[in-house]
Amino acid sequence: MKRTVRTTALTVGALVAALGLPAGAAHAGTATPRIDLRVLVVSDGGPATGAIAAELDAAGTPYTEIDLTRTGRPVIDAGFLADTVDGRPRAKYQAVVLPNDNPFPAGSAEMTALADYERTYSIPQVDAYTYARPEAGLQYPTAGGYSGSVDGVEAQVTAAGKAGPFGYLEGAVPFEDNSPDVGESYAYLSAPAAGADFTPYVEAAVPGQSKKGSLVGEYRHDGRRELVVTFVYNRYQQQFRLLARGIVEWMTDGVHLGASRNYFAVHVDDVFAADDRWNSELNCTPGDVDCTDPDAEPDPIRMTPADVDHAAAWQDEHGFTLDLAYNAAGSVEHREENNGADALADRFVAERNRFRWINHTYTHAFLGCEQDTATVPWKCATNADGSTKWVSRTEIADEIATNRVWGEDAGLPLENDELVTGEHSGLKVLPQQPEDNPHLALALADNDVAWLASDNSRDPVQRQVGPATTVSRYPMNVFYNAGRAAEQVDEYNWIYTGRAQGGSGICEDNPATTTCLDEPLDPATGYAGHIVPLETRIALGHVLANDPKPHFIHQSNLAEDRIAYPVLDGVLDGYDALFTDDTPVVNLRMKDIGTEMRRRAAWAAALDAGQVTAHRVGGTVTVEAPDGTAVTATAPAGTTSGGTAFGEAYAGGRSGWTPADGGSLTLALPSSAALPGTAAEPAGQAPATAPAPDTRVPAGVREQVPPAVRD
Repeated sequence: MKRTVRTTALTVGALVAALGLPAGAAHAGTATPRIDLRVLVVSDGGPATGAIAAELDAAGTPYTEIDLTRTGRPVIDAGFLADTVDGRPRAKYQAVVLPNDNPFPAGSAEMTALADYERTYSIPQVDAYTYARPEAGLQYPTAGGYSGSVDGVEAQVTAAGKAGPFGYLEGAVPFEDNSPDVGESYAYLSAPAAGADFTPYVEAAVPGQSKKGSLVGEYRHDGRRELVVTFVYNRYQQQFRLLARGIVEWMTDGVHLGASRNYFAVHVDDVFAADDRWNSELNCTPGDVDCTDPDAEPDPIRMTPADVDHAAAWQDEHGFTLDLAYNAAGSVEHREENNGADALADRFVAERNRFRWINHTYTHAFLGCEQDTATVPWKCATNADGSTKWVSRTEIADEIATNRVWGEDAGLPLENDELVTGEHSGLKVLPQQPEDNPHLALALADNDVAWLASDNSRDPVQRQVGPATTVSRYPMNVFYNAGRAAEQVDEYNWIYTGRAQGGSGICEDNPATTTCLDEPLDPATGYAGHIVPLETRIALGHVLANDPKPHFIHQSNLAEDRIAYPVLDGVLDGYDALFTDDTPVVNLRMKDIGTEMRRRAAWAAALDAGQVTAHRVGGTVTVEAPDGTAVTATAPAGTTSGGTAFGEAYAGGRSGWTPADGGSLTLALPSSAALPGTAAEPAGQAPATAPAPDTRVPAGVREQVPPAVRD
């Protein structure tokens, strides 16, 4: 959300909030100043400021970035930071993010301007990654502290951190250690300097000692506040993802545009159908178009009524709802082959209200081009004139409608505007089908489909397909053709090992593949020991990234060995160990995820176009946005609108979207939400003037270490 500050009032939509300024703060002139709700990010091109900027982007919080490495950049002076609007002094930024506590040359006029600005308007400063030193309120690490790797360390939120910006965390902040061969984290652990008004928020034990050193803390001095961070990180690392919310809440005092949640949804495809089993001798799946042995017979995997009971009980235990994408032909065919009996479908229908349901088409047919399977891989069949043969509009529409009617007759609680096509077919599939089936959009319109699932690995950006908006889904690497752990490991070994080891060689052909294996996994231990923790880390990473996109598995993974549950348990149990009860996983159905993604896109477009302004004057915050644009904001707990609580409670605050109807909204914050003041400068301590020493950034921060490296 990097964009230039605009001061012109635009169109409709006022968001007003009572917001007190700190008592005793000094301000230019006599008028109460206006403070714009925008963050200034001063970057040195390093990963720490980049991570904070990415967090602001994801939340929809506007900021302006100044790149210190770019020639011709704006000079940060008093005029850049503040001016006067309609006779009122204006602070253009509500917070400042610096690469460290002082990234400028000694005696810099820019650092002096920033210090004066922060002092005058009570603007907080984040030191994204700085050396522990007295100028940042800390002792040097050589005075009984520590400088070095913190790979695998478990830090802890202090009592002050829990009472302050990190209250949404249970306490533990584990640092990643994905590779024994790559340094991934580096930190300076140190105690507060003598006489410094410094409050540690996150600490870790100093190696070989009984005391702890600060990793994140607040330093108050010279009428200013700094959040001092003494470990380095990138935007993907778990330790940053856990603390990112608190960093933003601290710098904005809990009032800002944008919002953040931790989302997790799981779609289970092919319910009622059967998924063909992996054949470890042929290294393919009989029944699949690319498994061409004429003597190979498909070996179906299908859930049982006991699997339904297990799924329902698992949901109850975790307070979580699965989304079941169903193919009714699977049940119809099963009854035809079993004298009208289908105990699985009967059990699911009896328990139908315990799950969410999505139309997955009647037979799971491929709805793109007509496939020519005479070659491996398949290709699109062509007409005599060389044009592509497409599955017709009628065929697509019938697949959708027939499945919907069956579901309605069975009493499934459907949302008829949601659809998952078989293999996401109908949408483009590279390299064989580089465009959508032109009949797909027409068939979607025939059936009033508004939300269409797509595969995030090949179609990650939300887009329109006729009347439908896509919802990208993350494929979990728990294979559709595996019902048993040994089958999963065998296929995994074949895919991700080299040809010399009997594997597919995909990693030799595409070195960017992150799940490559140096050697095959042990069939007995490889699933629990390698695949489960890996897939858990990947999925949990999505959850912690304010990413609402759903994940998908298949009904086969809930059958036989029920191999999906260890991964799902790992995500949900791991999450519960890290977060407090008021910061739950948000478990939305498909259309609600699509709505969230669409709102975000519209909000981002309005910000990029400079069509949103927000500021506060004394006890009032005003946001102006184009008519028809929903506004997203975060405010403290107790905030009300017209006597009703604003938004939804989450992570100790309130946040949400306003209606996109162009009406005005007044928010009243509780008296406890007044901005904190700053302590006076300790006797004998001058503001920092010397730039911070260079800090170490290990390779695993500059280049993300894939989560697959460690067994």
